[in-house]
Amino acid sequence: MTPSEILARIPSLSALVVGDICLDRWCTYDPAEADPSRETGIPRIGVVATEVTPGAGGTVANNLAALGARRVAVLGITGDDGFACELDYALAARGIDAGLMVKEPSVATFTYTKLINRQTGVEDQPRVDFINTRPVPESAERRVIENLARAAEAFDAILISDQAETESGGVVTPQVREFLSGFARRFPSKILFADSRLRIEGFRGIIAKPNRQEAEAACGRVFGPVDYERLRQVIEAPLLIVTLGRDGALLVGGQGTERVATRPVENPVDICGAGDSFSAGSALALAAGAPPAEAVRFGNLVTSVTIMKKGTGTASPEEVLAAEEALVP
Repeated sequence: MTPSEILARIPSLSALVVGDICLDRWCTYDPAEADPSRETGIPRIGVVATEVTPGAGGTVANNLAALGARRVAVLGITGDDGFACELDYALAARGIDAGLMVKEPSVATFTYTKLINRQTGVEDQPRVDFINTRPVPESAERRVIENLARAAEAFDAILISDQAETESGGVVTPQVREFLSGFARRFPSKILFADSRLRIEGFRGIIAKPNRQEAEAACGRVFGPVDYERLRQVIEAPLLIVTLGRDGALLVGGQGTERVATRPVENPVDICGAGDSFSAGSALALAAGAPPAEAVRFGNLVTSVTIMKKGTGTASPEEVLAAEEALVP
């Protein structure tokens, strides 16, 4: 299946992103406004402009919407705070359905604040993250699972974004993973596609997409040596896709391991969100009926577009087709 054939089928598909749906705040500051505080004497960071976008699982949803999926929805947990309002606005502006989101006043909306120097255009200050380190309240976890049980069957693809880098506080709890594994067993024709920074070995029966570092760390936690086929068997994944950056990806399935090459992009502008755009493209391609290797190539093609944009960029169908044409000798 060619990229153009995949793109022709995407408008008939629906996709749900479940997990850590975050807010990215891109704050431009002016070093010339670094006046010392009268109270403490500490120079301030004078923010002069702010742009907000959905982040983490929201970046996956951005890419699904940009590729033209018929319906894109998100399911996660936000607080009852100003950042939640900004996230609602950012999702709505991109046509992403937030009706399944759970509001929980006792948690903070997961937010990344990125400080960009106005004079250089470079993010050169420590990022300020608003995170949750306590376990998700049982009532909120129960509502996430109830919303999944009510809505999941309506989607062609479910993408799981387990982005929290804390032991507790992430939306994808063991109970949520258990529900998703059970759903995958009941509906084997559905595409369930998991991306997890720290816990990929916790998923069962679901397509798993770690990068090389995450896959090697998972092997170390589970049995020691690096063995991707053994990891795939342990987690009962129909496919294990190990992304290798400019070296493409390894596709590990029951028939062996296949290296899917990609053309390296020289001088990428920003690789932030590259894995999210790969997930969106690959999962939609699989849902469109593409064989795994062609789905991985399509994911790489989408990523080749997004990494040439500042921030967490997206790729339109026209841009994907243009990138494909550029590959032709």
